[in-house]
Amino acid sequence: MKETPLSACERDFILKAIEEKKRLDGRQTYDYRKIKISFGTDYGCCFVDLGQTRVMAQVSCELVAPKESRPNEGIMFFNIELSPLASPAFEQGRQSELSVKLNRQLERCLRNSKCIDTESLCVVSGEKVWQIRVDVHMLNNDGNLMDASSIAAIAALCHFRRPDVAVQGEEVTVYSPEERDPIPLSIYHMPISVSFSFFQQGTYLLVDPCEREERVMDGLLMIAMNKHREICSIQSSGGIMLLKEQVMRCSKIASVKVSEITELISKALMNDKTARKAGGRCGFAESMPQERITALKVDETPVETADVTEKASSIIKEAEAPPPTAPSPVVPVPGVGQVGLGLQNTWGVEEEEELEEFSSGDDVEEVTKMEEDERKNTKGDVVEISDSEEEEVVILHPEKPQKAENVKSSFHQKGAPSSKKKTKQKP
Repeated sequence: MKETPLSACERDFILKAIEEKKRLDGRQTYDYRKIKISFGTDYGCCFVDLGQTRVMAQVSCELVAPKESRPNEGIMFFNIELSPLASPAFEQGRQSELSVKLNRQLERCLRNSKCIDTESLCVVSGEKVWQIRVDVHMLNNDGNLMDASSIAAIAALCHFRRPDVAVQGEEVTVYSPEERDPIPLSIYHMPISVSFSFFQQGTYLLVDPCEREERVMDGLLMIAMNKHREICSIQSSGGIMLLKEQVMRCSKIASVKVSEITELISKALMNDKTARKAGGRCGFAESMPQERITALKVDETPVETADVTEKASSIIKEAEAPPPTAPSPVVPVPGVGQVGLGLQNTWGVEEEEELEEFSSGDDVEEVTKMEEDERKNTKGDVVEISDSEEEEVVILHPEKPQKAENVKSSFHQKGAPSSKKKTKQKP
């Protein structure tokens, strides 16, 4: 999936704001976004938040055969993964131009700068050495992935501990953390990358560009430096021509930013070490915000159960008496209906019971026998009154039937079996 391109109005708005020395998030020209560093439960796991950009670095180790050209040195391997989780523009399983560029810059920043003593990773010369692998995963992309990756990678390397090893003759024994304490890596210095974006052919300069600013920039300059003001690597992209004064200016700004970030990493490592020794909260559990409800978690509330009966009785006495309710009138006069309180609401239960009683076998047999007897006794002309399709009419005050010699009629009351009414007419 391709990323959504910026419209001409958005591009002009961003460029116009940069000309007026204003940024979208309210920062100044040389301001960094807020950096948050947290460590996982295991050694070598680090999370870095650079504004909305979130990166995770994980360090692992393995005993392998060394390279033939360097039999006494360990191996450093770096891998940056751009997953679709970070941005819909990243594709799974396909190495893009951006990932290749970030991998090369990270290798120049950490491996080629000799910040780690690779000779200390040798176990048996020419046979067994430690291979240190650094995997960097992008969790969210909001610009300046290189700076966030370099901070996460060097912090994870400083936090990592490799297992202790003992060599007796040709036998190599690797001890678990329960048997022997793990050993930290030998790190000489901490190189950190600082990115600068240029606009309108180098006229305007911004530090730590966000994702929208990266889309409209003309060129990018990445300087990797340590706190001793030693430049470890420098790379320019975008095809923009920079003057010597511009590069020197960027290096001075980078030296200040690197010293601040290095101090922040040192404080984060010290806090994690202190928390682990004290047995307190550390790792990923500590990095989670405590104000949010992450599960069905409720703080315990103390409840006093003493004198509950007395308190309840006192509350009832102090409470106001309920308003008196008038009983529903009962109208015994026939032919008068009532809707409201005082009537039993059956919701069709009684009707279902009546139907079930009517459907019983004994009643059906009695009805059929009565019909057969009536048919046998009827002679001559029979007038049959069928049920009409109109609604059933209930007569509340039935009049007394008049005595007639020719016609005999019977009225069917509600609830009786539904049989046809027959009248016998004398000839």
